[in-house]
Amino acid sequence: MYTGITLRAVTEKILALKPASIRTCVLLDKKERRVGNFEADYVGFRIPNLFVVGYGLDFAERYRNLPYVGVLKPEIYAPKETQVPVRKAAR
Repeated sequence: MYTGITLRAVTEKILALKPASIRTCVLLDKKERRVGNFEADYVGFRIPNLFVVGYGLDFAERYRNLPYVGVLKPEIYAPKETQVPVRKAAR
C-alpha cells in the first residue's frame, strides 16, 4: 500500500453494499507514504520508501513480470538533475 487512497475508496464502496464483514490485505506497506490513517488489516511486509518493482509492480511498463520484488536504483527512475553524484575514493 502506497498512499492508501485507492484501498480506502474500494473499501468504502464495498462497505456501501453492507457486507457481513470486510478485511483488507496488502503484500507491501509503505507506511511513511500514507495519506490519512487508513491501515490494512493484514500486511505481508512493511518496507521503507523505496521504488519497488516486480510481482505485478512496474516502472514505465517494465519489470512487472519479475517473479520477485526488487528495488530500482534511483539512477533508473530519477531525473538526472536530481541525482547525487557518486564520488570514488582516492587511491
